[in-house]
Amino acid sequence: MPTNLPPPTYTGPVQGNASIVIDAPVDKVWSALIDFPSYPQWNPFVRSQVVTDKDKNPLADQTPVENAFLVMKVHIPPSLDDSIPTISVFEQITHVQPDLGRVAWNSTLPSWFVKAERWQAVSATEDGKTLYESREIFAGSGAYAIKLFISGDLEKSFVAQAEGLKSYVESLN
Repeated sequence: MPTNLPPPTYTGPVQGNASIVIDAPVDKVWSALIDFPSYPQWNPFVRSQVVTDKDKNPLADQTPVENAFLVMKVHIPPSLDDSIPTISVFEQITHVQPDLGRVAWNSTLPSWFVKAERWQAVSATEDGKTLYESREIFAGSGAYAIKLFISGDLEKSFVAQAEGLKSYVESLN
């Protein structure tokens, strides 16, 4: 199956990937993917994802838009148990491409420390299902700490998010 992810613009010592076929049309999967307020219901990796301004004030409209920001609370390793502490991450939305079925954001950390770009994409398969794909590449000096301490759990988190999205969307049919 061809990928709907754009080619990477850089390389790094850590890359998280996931892909899964979802038995639902692209528009339903896309809607669930960008419905950040629904993440606590199904996403064991990203437990909370809030669209904000640069000062981390939540926006009234939680639809992702380019140049807005995200305050994310993540579980690494993945878990739906909210009694487990989360890691807070602050990112900037760089691409929202509904016509292409793609959305992306970058880390707001200094790129010499951690350069990270997360892409997620959905595309139709020949049999009317949806291919969900996700990729994040980590570079910079801090990426080596990520590799050493959490890269295995990070990969599990990407897979768990894909599986959670599949279960959630298929339960809506």
